[in-house]
Amino acid sequence: MKRLILAVLLVTVTTVPAQTQATSATIKGYVIDSACLFIKNLGKPVSKECAVKCAKAGSPLVILADDGTFYLPISSEMPATGQNERLMKFAGERVVIRGKVFERGGAHALVIEEINAESPAK
Repeated sequence: MKRLILAVLLVTVTTVPAQTQATSATIKGYVIDSACLFIKNLGKPVSKECAVKCAKAGSPLVILADDGTFYLPISSEMPATGQNERLMKFAGERVVIRGKVFERGGAHALVIEEINAESPAK
């Protein structure tokens, strides 16, 4: 009986995934469609109209930070929801985002807590 309990406990401990630690961050950059980011290797969107058109066609919008890191916007809700609708009004524009960053296997994801258009430079 002790072996059975130990075996069940061991299986339970090894199959429960560890919760990934998020870090709070403020990110400045562009909201750009993911296809243009990768296929065309763009450093910024071609135009707002282009980014909106691709997003409406189903291309996920991502955040391209000033340091070249790209972030996949994700939902903290389960079941998860897509973030294109929330980002659409910022497509092709510069933004300032405050949120939680998750990293895994070299990829970066972002749960957006607050997003605003970046103020124009003076």
